Amino acid sequence: MNMQTPKSNDEISRKEAEAALETLRAWAKVASVTEIAELDPSVARLLPDQLKANYPALSRHYDENFEVTPEYRKSLPDLQNGPSSLIKGEKQQIQHVGISNFRLPIRFHTRDNGDISLQTSVTGTVSLEADKKGINMSRIMRSFYKHAEKTFSFEVMEAALADYITDLESFDARLQMRFSYPMKINSLRSGLQGYQYYDFALEKVQQDGQLHKVMHLDYVYSSTCPCSLELSEHARSERGQLATPHSQRSVARISVNVTDGMLWFEDLIDLARAAVPTETQVMVKREDEQAFAELNAANPIFVEDAARLFCEQLKADPRIGDFRVIASHQESLHSHDAVSILTDGPFFEAQSLDPKLFSTLFHVG
Repeated sequence: MNMQTPKSNDEISRKEAEAALETLRAWAKVASVTEIAELDPSVARLLPDQLKANYPALSRHYDENFEVTPEYRKSLPDLQNGPSSLIKGEKQQIQHVGISNFRLPIRFHTRDNGDISLQTSVTGTVSLEADKKGINMSRIMRSFYKHAEKTFSFEVMEAALADYITDLESFDARLQMRFSYPMKINSLRSGLQGYQYYDFALEKVQQDGQLHKVMHLDYVYSSTCPCSLELSEHARSERGQLATPHSQRSVARISVNVTDGMLWFEDLIDLARAAVPTETQVMVKREDEQAFAELNAANPIFVEDAARLFCEQLKADPRIGDFRVIASHQESLHSHDAVSILTDGPFFEAQSLDPKLFSTLFHVG
C-alpha cells in the first residue's frame, strides 16, 4: 500500500500555496452558499464582491465557560502589529504614542521616611519607528502594573521604562505620573493647621540613550502688584484717600531636571516657598488674615520678579540641572493675565508654545 505523508508548512512553497488559493477561489465561485458554509464559512471572504450571506447563524449567548487556549489566542487578528504595507499615510517616525490618564493608587516615599498612597494618573508613551504599523497599547499598562505594587521612585520608573522598551521594541520611552501631594501647613499666627495639596508630576524620559529625571510642581501664591501698592500709599499720604492695592491668586509651574542626589517633593516646595513666601493659606483666623496682608505688603512682586526669584533658588541647589519656570498672575485689575517663562539650560527650551498652556495654570479652590 502506497501512503503519502502530508507536507509540513515549511515544505509548502509559495507557488503551491498560490495554486491552492486559485483552486479554492474557482470552486467558491460556482459552489452554493450552503456548500461554502459546510466547508468553511471563511471561504466566502476569498470573494470580495460576495455578500457574507453564507455566514452561519451566530449565537447570542455569552459563553461564560469559554476558555482561551494558546492556539485560539494565536489565531486572533492583530492589525496593530501588521506589516508596514498596512501603514496609512506617510511612513514617518512617531515620537510619542501610548496611553494617557490611566489611574491607580501608587505608594510614594515622603521626606520623613514614611509612605503615602495617592491616586495617580499615569501617561506612558514610546517612540514608533517609521516602518512599524503600531503598538499594543495594553502592553504599556501591563508593563507598568508589574511595578505598581512597589513604593515608587525614579529607579522604579526607570525599570518600568526598560520594560516598555523591551515589550514594545522601541528605542525611546517616557513615563509620567501626576498626583496631588498633601502636606500639613501651619497658619501664620493662630497655630491652626490644614492640608495644602500640591499638584506634582514625575517624568522619566529615555531619549537617544540618555535618561532624564524630571519633576514638575504647581505652586500657588498671592501676588501683590508693586505699582498698585505704591499708588495706594500715594492716595493715602497725599489725599487722605483710602485705597487698596490689587493682588491675585497666582501660579508658577516649576519644572526641574534632577541631576544629582535625592530631591524630595517637600524640598521643591520649600524652594518655591523660600522664593515667594506668599503661598495661599489653608486655615485662617482674623490674625492670620491680617498677617497675610502684611506678608503680601512685604513681598510685592511683578510676574517678572516671580520668575527670577524662583530662578535664584533653583540655581543655588546642586541637585537641580536645567529648569523652567512658567508664572501666571491672574489679574484682579485687568481682564487678562500677566505671564512669564524663564528657562535655564537646553532641556526645556522651546520656540513654540502650546496655545492653551497658560489656561492649564488656572487653579480653582
